Amino acid sequence: MPDHTQHHMSPDEFRRHGHAVIDWIADYYSRIESFPVLSQTRPGQIRASLPPAAPERGESFDAILGDVEKLILPGITHWQSPNFFAYFPCNASGPAILGDLLSSGLGIQGMLWATSPACTELETHVLDWLVPMLGLPEKFLSSSTGGGVIQDTASSASLCALLAGRERATSYTSNANGCTGKLIAYCSTQTHSSVEKAAKIAGLGAANLRAIAVDETFAMRADELARQIANDKAAGLIPCFVCATVGTTSSNAIDPVPEIAHICREHGIWLHVDAAMSGTAALCPEFRHIHVGVEHADSYCFNPHKWMFTSFDCDVFYVADRKALIQTLSVLPEYLRNQATESGAVIDYRDWQIPLGRRFRALKLWFVLRHYGIEGLQHHIREHIALAQQFAGWIRSDARFELAAPVPLNLVCFRLKAGDAANQSLMERLNRSGELYLTHTKLNDLFTLRMCVGQTNTRRGHVERAWQRIQEAAERL
Repeated sequence: MPDHTQHHMSPDEFRRHGHAVIDWIADYYSRIESFPVLSQTRPGQIRASLPPAAPERGESFDAILGDVEKLILPGITHWQSPNFFAYFPCNASGPAILGDLLSSGLGIQGMLWATSPACTELETHVLDWLVPMLGLPEKFLSSSTGGGVIQDTASSASLCALLAGRERATSYTSNANGCTGKLIAYCSTQTHSSVEKAAKIAGLGAANLRAIAVDETFAMRADELARQIANDKAAGLIPCFVCATVGTTSSNAIDPVPEIAHICREHGIWLHVDAAMSGTAALCPEFRHIHVGVEHADSYCFNPHKWMFTSFDCDVFYVADRKALIQTLSVLPEYLRNQATESGAVIDYRDWQIPLGRRFRALKLWFVLRHYGIEGLQHHIREHIALAQQFAGWIRSDARFELAAPVPLNLVCFRLKAGDAANQSLMERLNRSGELYLTHTKLNDLFTLRMCVGQTNTRRGHVERAWQRIQEAAERL
């Protein structure tokens, strides 16, 4: 009999309640399309439904799970709905969920090789698998000078890259002495906002992040980058970091990485390539051209949690020179010293990231890769891109609409020709309906709708219905 005076859940209770949770999740996926994709709750509604104070005595698990259905579900925006076309996807899948569950069950903290060798070695090995799968340069392999590490998000990867670029440019003195105000970083006007945040955190300051103009496809202009770097060096400043993007958030633009890389090599500047969403497309050989030029990058990242069906959080970050990253981030207090670390024969991933602690994220990625195989992943990527291209064709054929940007992969930026107010009304009407969820951006200062086809369970019928609803809503406007 379980000892209830200890308050813990016994193994038998855990087994019974665990089955109930798995059943609930499976039922949720079977009925997910019955919920409005965008939560329809009002601000404060969820909190008002919760008790004002924590319970004095423990409650039954059945009651807790019942309140998930009653109190929590109304406040969920259903990212796993096949009618979710907003932002970029944040995908889960059966094998990823089960891998995450197993990781939670093991409950390890993988800061050092010694704290769980399997956590470190599986991560190193699986990330080595991905290098040839994506057509990435061999210098990113652990068997070469570089290697890969799983970060939480691309934001953390960009920050780590910027810090390494900062240290390399100052001969590793800025960690000790702080920044002098002369270090300069570069991105395009379309680069993700996380790079600006990284510049602030890294001590460069937002004023020392140069936003480079883009061309008609919203890709960074390499000539403008070269001009700005020359001006900054003439002013006695120190260029230390450039972020190029393969698939920008607003429009899926692909920066000219080969030209940018040439400029960075000429000036000895750290080049980071952010392919957070679009990098997954390179699983298919016909889309591997997006990685041309990455062989010259100092670092690179993409997010399996966006388009590789691996539940959040899972960003893969590669560096060409792991010593530069480790020298930038390593701090070794006495209480972390151990024989394996001192031997130099192991990787301690605490030295490759901002936090000390780390979860066993590689487990869910390993589950996904083994469940789908390369062939299965390629099938779904090709299907999503084909559906997006078909949607773009429908936009072109409707005189009321226009494409706002090129469509290289699975993001379609479009708008009504009737103006900003009409486009905002269209988006709000569609999102209020609960039948689909779109978000917007501004391109050339015009309100633009974004339709991203990449959710794990999205199929042709969902895209066709979305287009039908968009047409009907436009007609009512």
